[in-house]
Amino acid sequence: MKKLTFLALLFSLILPMNAFAASIPDSFTLKGSGYGHGVGLSQIGAKGQALEGKSSTEIINYYFPNAQVTPVEDTQTIRVNTGHQISAVSFSITSDGQFNLSSETNTSVSFETSTILSFTLSGKEIVANSRINKSPVVSQGISKLWTVGWIGESATVTQKIGAATFKMKYGFIQLRAVPITGIGYRIEVTENLRLHDQYLYGISEVPSSWPMAAMASQVIASRTYAISRMSKIRKDCDCHVYNTKYDQNFSGATKEAEVKYGLLWKAAVDSTLSDANHGYAITYSGIPINVYFFSSSGGATQKAIDVWGSEIPYLVSVADPWSLDPLLNPKYANWERTISQSDMAKAFGLPDVVKYVVKGRTLTGSVLNVIAYSSSGVKKTLPVGTFKTTLKIPSSWFDLPVAITLPDTSTVVGTTAAN
Repeated sequence: MKKLTFLALLFSLILPMNAFAASIPDSFTLKGSGYGHGVGLSQIGAKGQALEGKSSTEIINYYFPNAQVTPVEDTQTIRVNTGHQISAVSFSITSDGQFNLSSETNTSVSFETSTILSFTLSGKEIVANSRINKSPVVSQGISKLWTVGWIGESATVTQKIGAATFKMKYGFIQLRAVPITGIGYRIEVTENLRLHDQYLYGISEVPSSWPMAAMASQVIASRTYAISRMSKIRKDCDCHVYNTKYDQNFSGATKEAEVKYGLLWKAAVDSTLSDANHGYAITYSGIPINVYFFSSSGGATQKAIDVWGSEIPYLVSVADPWSLDPLLNPKYANWERTISQSDMAKAFGLPDVVKYVVKGRTLTGSVLNVIAYSSSGVKKTLPVGTFKTTLKIPSSWFDLPVAITLPDTSTVVGTTAAN
């Protein structure tokens, strides 16, 4: 009898631990809607409204109440970073063009059409070389700053960094050796071109097959964004903007050269020009706004204060039903993501996650914070922006997974935290 009592006691100690271990889910499945932060212009919403016959101005006025669409001077030369913290890069040009090269100390040198220009970092400076076909490499000198221009109205230049290529058509290129904290010197490459139209011809935020009014509304927003970044050159990139989504997607000459649709995008840009020196932008009290745009929402756009903590009069919440239309938004009207236990635990810095709950939602239903609990009872909170970025969640509009009963039967995965 004593033996049975001992075994019963032993099992009473072991079983809860096994049950608790079994309660740690292998993965978590989230279901949601939308893609992006949800503030400002909804790109899917713009497409939906354009299909309903709305103009670009009407679309902008809808998503930015209290702001206006007005012509602004946009003659500036914008510096677009196309090569960040690199040690080598080369350029080739199409047969209808010709390079010229200059540095801080050297006068401009012209080259034959088939020339390839290559640049390599050497300490705090950049070595320039040229080569024609398979002939020997010719040194062009060493400098902290190089400028590459070209002649040929329809010529395109191909930048190559490793296996990655980027095509340019307008302006000129500069290469500068820039000190990077903790790394040393690296090469920063910028395409310098006219903001008014040349830069906008290369913006690739929306497909060129979209309705004209939707594309034009994106052009107006993109021009406004660029103008707001023109006040200073960023030291880390020697640029005003990057060519990636961290500013706005810029694909250079590739956008304009798209088969069939590229010319439609160019026409959309041209439709937003007021005259040779002015283009339409979004303004508030006569000043271009700090504009935001995104792919799609969970049914309504966000107020700026709910996402970034600041009240901005033209960044308010408006209904965005087009984002929830699966015909307009097949990928993100409804989405589902499965997150592994290891990824979830790593995101929160916990050994494991047995449950997580939402703490607070905006009036549009988007999540504000997420709390996770480990099997040992440790609690960690992440703002939804960190949660979303770390785990590559499309938006902050999501629901939690089905309930998983834990050993005490009182804690459930998928509840909304009240505190």
